[in-house]
Amino acid sequence: MTTPTHDDAEYDAPPALGTVLVDGRGSLPFALIHGEALVACAAWALGEAGVLPIDDGVEWSAVVATGEPLVVHDPLCPMTPPEFVAACVRRAVEDGSVVVGVRPVTDTVTVVADGIVGETVDRDALVSVAAPVVLPASVVAALDGLPSHDLVELVAALRRDHPVELVEAPPGARRVGSVDDVRLLEALTAGGRRPPGPPGT
Repeated sequence: MTTPTHDDAEYDAPPALGTVLVDGRGSLPFALIHGEALVACAAWALGEAGVLPIDDGVEWSAVVATGEPLVVHDPLCPMTPPEFVAACVRRAVEDGSVVVGVRPVTDTVTVVADGIVGETVDRDALVSVAAPVVLPASVVAALDGLPSHDLVELVAALRRDHPVELVEAPPGARRVGSVDDVRLLEALTAGGRRPPGPPGT
């Protein structure tokens, strides 16, 4: 796993399309963080990174025809910084690999077999899929569509036939799974760059 280097003020990623996936995520993408819906924050990050957001209903053939990479973003990682998204796009284009934002695993993980608790797994060997997942144009052209809207399943499917590079995402890119997680992420990112609020705020 590597960490991309970039100038925080430099978002100049190559042209790319992007989609924010909400299917299968219940109502949580519409919870508010810093006064904005999670899904709106994720879409804002794409736009700020220079990625053209598209609706996930766009025909896959039309996406392939553009010859551009595709950035798959998850609203459950709403505060992923635009500069990190841009850095992942640059790396995917330069290396021709699928680039996946991941976070280190901090929880203790143990093996359970037949109801018996076994060894503790070395956390240094584990990561948690965050966002984005960037598919270079060559991978987009090789697919008939996204194999899954679940990012973990998507990455697993892509790894079977394509090179995948894991890059460590910043702490603000952590995934949320509940409203309590959203409040924690809101506190964590209180001093950082945030999407603009509604007009007049």
